[in-house]
Amino acid sequence: MGCLVLCSGPPDFFPEEDDDEVTRQSYVNDNVKVNEFLFRRVDIEDVVGAHLLAAKRAPAIGFRRYIISATTPFLHSDVAELRADAPSVVRRRAVNYQAEYVRRGWKMFQSIDRVYLNDRARNELGWQPRYDFDFIIARLQTGHGPQSPLARLIGVKGYHADRLAGRPYPAAE
Repeated sequence: MGCLVLCSGPPDFFPEEDDDEVTRQSYVNDNVKVNEFLFRRVDIEDVVGAHLLAAKRAPAIGFRRYIISATTPFLHSDVAELRADAPSVVRRRAVNYQAEYVRRGWKMFQSIDRVYLNDRARNELGWQPRYDFDFIIARLQTGHGPQSPLARLIGVKGYHADRLAGRPYPAAE
């Protein structure tokens, strides 16, 4: 019988404030989290689904590592422009977001420096994450929050009671 490991980090699913002070001051928390669904965030409901599929498939495929993150709309050809002018790329790849962002007073990150790809998990496990950027925008447009019911149920756990060096939780420098 094989063993299978899933990597659900570095993609994020925690609802806590961003650890970067400039980001916290520049964007409201939900704006940050929704932006991150373009390139690194994942909803806990999708993480659980991936783990269940992995457990089922482990005997057949053995030890494997997967990136478990929302499916990005970006293409490899977008990489250089994402770093220089992310809003332009997002307008091309996720055309339905702008009105909702304007309505909420939100803004897109100016630069995206990395994009996590979940292709291997989708192809090998048959995993189909629901909570990608377009799905989240549709939820927002219909009056729902960006989180899945499971994410809302779990909520913020307050893993770190102390703020360190201006951060909401301890983090490496």
